[in-house]
Amino acid sequence: MVSTSQAVVIDAVRTPLAKGKPGGAYSEIHPVDLHSTVLKALVDRTGLDPAAVDDVISGAVGQVGEQSGNTARWAALAAGFPESVPGVTVDRQCGSSQQALHFAAQGVLAGAYDVVIASGVESMSRIPIGSQTLGRDFLGTKVAARYPDGLVPQGISAELIAHRWKLSRAQLDEFSAESHRRAATAWKNGLFDSQVTPVTDLAVDETIRQDTTAEVLAGLRPAFRDEHWEARFAELDWRITAGNSSPVNDGAAAVLVTSEEAAARLGLRPRARIHSFAVAGDDPVLMLTGIIPATREVLARAGLTIGDIDVFEVNEAFAPVVLAWQEETGADLARVNVNGGAIAIGHPLGSSGARLMTTLLNNLEQTGGRYGLQVMCEAGGLANATIIERI
Repeated sequence: MVSTSQAVVIDAVRTPLAKGKPGGAYSEIHPVDLHSTVLKALVDRTGLDPAAVDDVISGAVGQVGEQSGNTARWAALAAGFPESVPGVTVDRQCGSSQQALHFAAQGVLAGAYDVVIASGVESMSRIPIGSQTLGRDFLGTKVAARYPDGLVPQGISAELIAHRWKLSRAQLDEFSAESHRRAATAWKNGLFDSQVTPVTDLAVDETIRQDTTAEVLAGLRPAFRDEHWEARFAELDWRITAGNSSPVNDGAAAVLVTSEEAAARLGLRPRARIHSFAVAGDDPVLMLTGIIPATREVLARAGLTIGDIDVFEVNEAFAPVVLAWQEETGADLARVNVNGGAIAIGHPLGSSGARLMTTLLNNLEQTGGRYGLQVMCEAGGLANATIIERI
């Protein structure tokens, strides 16, 4: 039976994000335990009996070692949820927990769920980026034959985007410095306080550099330039650095989604409804441009224009990704990542979708806006886009 109910967001919470390397604030914490922190916080904050949760749908990218074996199930048990609460782990690369949110909303809209948690985790200090594919041929012979020149790392894709959209190094560094400035200001003004739950004594996102400037960033060397890529892409002048890219991070985030009827029955207050969502595919070599067609598709599904959106969260995997998207969509950058983005706050892969939704929900409430749009680029030329409407 198909439900006629809306899927609504009750609450969203995240950890402060830590450096995703040895010595980072969470580097001694098992990813299951890190993940369980936000699951427990979500039910504690809302007063929800966890036995009412129909499913926990979670994103994780490095599904190997400590982050393997359906980490969502173990995180729910670690959070003290009843054994009757199921869990499932999904992988749409950087958009994994945004896809988890889409699955949660789809389940509610289909009448399959009344109460569901969409969450995500990534411990990049304990499961370094690429661990799940290191030394493995995950493409097969037919994909290799379709792209005979070979696919490329995301940093090279970012270089190709900067070149195609004629984005200067100065533009990239200025955008990145502004991300740090906005994030530092948001923490200073208490704008993140209500959306975070502590794990250790880490009080703010660990990779924000409050005093960085475009001039400081201009002194950094290109991160992806080497003889191999110079030979293949002679046209590039190498603009991507550690300073205009997102760092590696540890973190977790979770979003509580219910039907309207379940919210009323359980005494929960909806904060937003999930208005529309879309997923798109694009060129896997450029890879990070999928956010452009995904934005167009979700706006068309919603019957809205770019000018109808009050605030945007566009994942800052690399500065040229957001700037190329802005050029193609015409979005007002003053409304994009208003409290900083991943270049400053961090990008713990599998949890970033839920982290962005947590930020977007609070940004809408803080600005009094009606519509918020979140979009995230993903490996393989994929992208998820979500529009929420504040209630």
